[in-house]
Amino acid sequence: MSVTRLKRKHRKNIARANNKQRVIKQLLLTPVLKNVDIEELKARFTTSAAKTEANA
Repeated sequence: MSVTRLKRKHRKNIARANNKQRVIKQLLLTPVLKNVDIEELKARFTTSAAKTEANA
């Protein structure tokens, strides 16, 4: 029996695999937020809001 190659399907499968790898690499490039002090962030926003109200 002869072997028939499905070239279009082969290209599609390779492209799909490359896209998955690219997505994984992009996700790994983003830094993970750890140990965020929520109270300190809230304090920053309240002080900056008070300063802008005082200037207006």
